[in-house]
Amino acid sequence: ANAKVTLVKGYEYACPFCERTITTTAKLRERYGKDLRVVYSQYVVHPREATLPARAACAADKQGKFKAMDALLWEKGFRGGRKFEPADIAGYATEAGLNMATFERDLEACAASVEAQQAALAAVGMTGTPGFFINGRFIGGAQPIDVFIELIDAELKKAKAAIAAGTPAAKYYEQEIVAKGLKSLAAD
Repeated sequence: ANAKVTLVKGYEYACPFCERTITTTAKLRERYGKDLRVVYSQYVVHPREATLPARAACAADKQGKFKAMDALLWEKGFRGGRKFEPADIAGYATEAGLNMATFERDLEACAASVEAQQAALAAVGMTGTPGFFINGRFIGGAQPIDVFIELIDAELKKAKAAIAAGTPAAKYYEQEIVAKGLKSLAAD
């Protein structure tokens, strides 16, 4: 809740460049600890392959099992030959220890959530995956980790200054980034 920097990761499970960023994201979480919050947001570019896994990740999150399902979707789904058929997804859900009746119900309910995530990212200019917003500043593609570190360090410095000046840490992102940032890109 008190993270000074929020990284919103727009991705999908059918994207090879998104898969490449898993290690980068893990290294950043390790480097910055509680100063970095990572928000995973679905942006489906390949609807036939990536819609069902996006909904499955959402449904697993409702049961507190996002990390387990995310790992299975990448390891067995993507790396296993893009195995994202309904039977595959059900198998991953079972392996992740999900309540299957709840999972099936939430899988349908998550359709609206996945669409809302995509719409929110599109409204601020995302057109492909992966894409990252670090305290609202955009990085497109699977960039080298140094690109992320440079931007996170700059945002961390700003956040620390604002907090030292009196902005409550738990409200920094909402007050300084969300409230003051663009809600959508203006049309040409």
